[in-house]
Amino acid sequence: MTGPVDGVPTFDEGFAGELRPGRRPVVLAVDLMRAYFDPESPLCLPSRECLASGARVLAAARAHGVPVIHTRVEFAPDGSDGGVFVRKVRALEHLYGGGPLSELMPEVAPAEGELVITKQYASAFFGTSLASTLVAKGIDTVVLVGVSTSGCIRATGVDAVQHGFIPLVVRDAVGDRTPETHDANLFDLQAKYAEVVEEKTAVAYLGEQR
Repeated sequence: MTGPVDGVPTFDEGFAGELRPGRRPVVLAVDLMRAYFDPESPLCLPSRECLASGARVLAAARAHGVPVIHTRVEFAPDGSDGGVFVRKVRALEHLYGGGPLSELMPEVAPAEGELVITKQYASAFFGTSLASTLVAKGIDTVVLVGVSTSGCIRATGVDAVQHGFIPLVVRDAVGDRTPETHDANLFDLQAKYAEVVEEKTAVAYLGEQR
């Protein structure tokens, strides 16, 4: 793999493959919770831009009948279901027992009938019913929006491809603690696990005739 040339990522031949999105997508909104947008939260990100972009992607999906699934994080009141993860990331203690920081943001609040999956680890697939739900719905492509790029988005993208789904990561609709962390992880996702696309590309894809 090589770095960007004039701001455009380039890849060695062995890492330049492309995945063609399928005809049965779902939009997966990962952890767009108050914890990541409340200035009083230790998990708060420096920007809300991904939240606004994610809301537009969700609106496009709903307008064209594409299913939307949400994830949120909540641990038992004593954190006993968080294992070693909560010992490593102590800020996750603020999600013990749920509460306001585990609530999804109003901009991306679930519409009636949309599934909300509660998880305890980075990947939306780990320890949840997500994979079997997608198989039952005949889904072949997972459009990812949410946070954080280096954590739950990356883990979910990797697990998506490992479960046989095509991951599309919407660059504008995912966010992280620093631009450097965000960009480095998108670079790796594009090289090895997913297709990283702009918001307008994702919206156009969701609007295709099926």
